[in-house]
Formats: sequence, structure tokens, C-alpha cells
Amino acid sequence: MDLLLEVEGLKKSFGGVAALRNGAFKLHAGSVHALCGGNGAGKSTFLKILMGLHRRDAGVIRRRGKAVEFSTPAEALASGIAIIEQELSPVPHMTAAENIFLGREPSARFGGIDFRKMNREAQALFDQLGFNIRASQYMMNLSVAQMQLVEIAKALSHDAEVIFMDEPTSAIGEKEAQHLFSAIERLKAAGKGVVYVSHRLSEIFQIADSYTVFRDGSYVGSGALADITRPELIRMIVGRELGEEYVKTNRPAETISFEVSGLTAPGKIEDISFSVRRGEIFGIYGLMGSGRTQIFDCLFGLDRPTAGSITLDGEKLAISRPADAMRAGIALVTEDRKLTGLNLSDSVRNNICLASLPELSPGFIMQHRRERAASADMIARFGIKAARDTMPVSGLSGGNQQKVVLGKWFLRQPRLLLLDEPTRGVDVGAKREIYRIICDFAAAGGTVVMISSEIDEVLGMSDRILVMRQGRSAGIHRREETDAQSLVHLST
Repeated sequence: MDLLLEVEGLKKSFGGVAALRNGAFKLHAGSVHALCGGNGAGKSTFLKILMGLHRRDAGVIRRRGKAVEFSTPAEALASGIAIIEQELSPVPHMTAAENIFLGREPSARFGGIDFRKMNREAQALFDQLGFNIRASQYMMNLSVAQMQLVEIAKALSHDAEVIFMDEPTSAIGEKEAQHLFSAIERLKAAGKGVVYVSHRLSEIFQIADSYTVFRDGSYVGSGALADITRPELIRMIVGRELGEEYVKTNRPAETISFEVSGLTAPGKIEDISFSVRRGEIFGIYGLMGSGRTQIFDCLFGLDRPTAGSITLDGEKLAISRPADAMRAGIALVTEDRKLTGLNLSDSVRNNICLASLPELSPGFIMQHRRERAASADMIARFGIKAARDTMPVSGLSGGNQQKVVLGKWFLRQPRLLLLDEPTRGVDVGAKREIYRIICDFAAAGGTVVMISSEIDEVLGMSDRILVMRQGRSAGIHRREETDAQSLVHLST
């Protein structure tokens, strides 16, 4: 096979701190190569250098045998390299088609933009990929998952020979992921090379041919995926034996702690009912658009249902806004920590204390000593790796950012924890730590309702699972009485 891309000895430091010590990599035509590593392994720095976003300190990059160096993403694109980024950057007041063709809009006869042609080509691309999106829809009206699909379509529209995919399924459901995998197979058949970055090992073993592992900024090893097992790959990624992937220590009591009856929001969810026992982890699974997140919106006061009741520990709740839910002891970890879970420009400490400011600093005077103590407590409790709690939370890895979000809510000592994709975009080591946090909360008598797009995760962590389909319940099943095939069947 032709060697499309080769990298040797890539190095990069920021302020004297090494982010990449020895980046090495090879990509052949007609293959999918998984780039693996934990948060902080150097993968993002590696990709940014290859895309011309960072200048390398040392090393060689060869494109089809010729040494290259890209100063801008435009130069990388001109060389046939495109990227689907994990961090979304849509222009909200533009349509999906306008976002795809931004900066390269088709021209009309008299010099304007040919919007009809642009919409037609964008729609053809969506249809070819199997994405249920209208080209004329405004980005601000799309869900996070749909925005991710637009980003995928945008990268594929460049007809590049090398495509980097950085966590492309982090915000989309099982059905959309399968459409993406079909598109990847077509790219392979056409002789393209795909570099696939994902913390979901099940995806890597499903679609990739080969792998390279980075750890602590250095190349660890590479090979064919057919020659390595999942536990062996995990050991390469984390540098040690990880043990059982899913931590399960909770034992649900017989007492019903949380009950939802007939919850309805027209056009979103219809007649949703379920009950959760004290100490239980109750999972919700469904495809994108099935109504999973809309349940949480209603429970937390982000949306107002037209019918239904909510009861927590025997008390019937009237929730019309998030403040009502918080007073009742409900916490919500949203699906996108960077968009709705964190203030990225603020410090670790301020993010942890944000939801508890009225209690930590009553009145008009900030109680900095109490905030420092509360922040230190959560950092120690959850093992958050931060140089100091005054550093910007944006400087933390994905796993540590997620722990900050959890710390923010645990500081309020909630009774009910609503988790929407709690391990999205975090590595296998951080996932295990988050699973432990969730189970410890449930084992101590807390109640957990968890949404997950990962079938392995929802089966591994949940005691019972509600399957959603087109805004309605498709049934509730005990974890030991169901499997992945049954969940997919019920959800479609």
C-alpha cells in the first residue's frame, strides 16, 4: 500500500513544558489507523502540528515521501489533509450548508453566492451520508449531535486524501455512528487514509486496521489491531493493568426514591414514566433525537412539560426552572461540558464553587477562605490533576474537566444525580475513575439516572435501562436480562 503520511521524532514544548516528546506515525492508503492514548498523551498537539495550527520544534513530516511543513490549515488542506475536530466551532446564525461551504461558496452568474447550488450540494452530501439534516436549517436550531454531523460532512466535502477524525462520534448516537462507519468504509475503498482518534475502544476494534499508541507525549508502539487484544491495548494506553473496566459496587434498595409519571412535552417526549430505587443507577438509552436529553430538560426545569408529575423521596416537586431543581437536591451534568457545564475562561476553583456561591458566600461579600477550602476538598476527593486551583479550567484534560463538573455538583450534596453522557471525550483511565465516583454516590444511598450513547457503558453501569424511541418509552429492562442487540433493536 502507498505510504500517504509518515512522521518521525516530532517534538513540541509550551513554555518549557514538553507536550510532545517523540511523535511517530505511518498511514497507508486504503486504511483506517487508530491514534490511541489517554488525555494528555499528546494526540491533540500531534494533530495540530500536522494541520498547521502549531509549529513543531523538531521532527520530520513526509507526505507521499516528500518532506512538508504546514504553517496554516489551508496549506494542509491544499496538500489533501482534512480534519474533523472534536471541538465544534459552528457559525450559529448561518445554515448548515453555509457552514459546510464557508469561505468557498459557489458563485452565481453576476458574482454573488449561488445559494441554490450550495444547498443542493450540501443536501446531497447529507443524504449520501445518511444524516437526517436539512441543508437550510440554521446551526443555532440544531442539537450538539447534529452540529457534529455537519462538521463531519464539512470535512468530507473537501475530498481530501488524508482525513483526521478526532472523536467524531462523541456527540452522536449509535445510528448516526453506523452511517459514519459506512462512509469510512467507502473512503477506504477509494484509497483514502483515515486517522481515527477515539476513547471508545469498541469503535476502534470495529473499524480500524492498525493502531499507534502515545503516552505522556511519546510514541509507545504500533501494529495491526488483529494482533492485539483489548486488555493489551488498554495496558499500552495507561501504562499499567487497569482491572475491571466498569466499577460496580452499588446495591439498590427496595425503597423507591425517585418517580416520574406521564411526563409529556409535545413534539419531544410523550407519556414517560419510570421509578428509581435508592442506591440505583438507572440508565437511559436511545438514538439521537429519541428524547433522552429532553427528559432531563424537563426534570431540571430547562423545559416545561405540559403533563406529568415528579416525586423525590416522597415529595411531589413543582419544577419550573433550574433553581427549583437545585433546591430540591437535583444535580445535572449536561452532555457538553464545554458549552453548558463549565466557564472555560474561569479558574478551576470558581467553576467548582459556581453552583454553591449563595451558600459559600452569603450576602454581598465573597468568602474566599471558604471557597478555597471547598475547592481543595473537591480536588482531593476526585483526584483532579491541576497545577493550582486558580489556573483556567480550559488548561485541564477532558477527564479532569469532567471531574470539575462533578465536583461542582457534589459540593451541593445532591440527592439525585442526572448524568447526560458522563464520560464523553475522556480516556479509559479517567472513565474508570468517573465510574467509581458514580458508584460510590449510589452505594452511599444516592440516586442516579444516566444517559449514555455507549451500549457497553449503559450495560456495564446500569441496574435497569429505559430504552427511548421517537420520544416514547420502548420498555424498561434489567441489565442481566438484556444485551446490546436487544437495546439496538428496541431503539430503532
